[in-house]
Amino acid sequence: MSWSFIIYAFFVLFIFNSLAHSFCTKTEMEAAKQNKIFRVTNIMIVILLVNAYVRILNVTV
Repeated sequence: MSWSFIIYAFFVLFIFNSLAHSFCTKTEMEAAKQNKIFRVTNIMIVILLVNAYVRILNVTV
C-alpha cells in the first residue's frame, strides 16, 4: 500500500512541476520568481499528499 502511494506521489509531483515549468516559460518569468513558484507549489502538493496518506491510513485501520 505504501509503495503504491509513494509512486503515485512522485507521479503527482512530476505532473505539477511540469505544469509549473510550462507556466513559467510561457509567462517568461525571472529566475528568482520561478524558484518561488516551484517552492510554493511543491510545499502545497507535499502537504496535500501527506494529508491524503494520513486519511488513507485512518480508513484502512
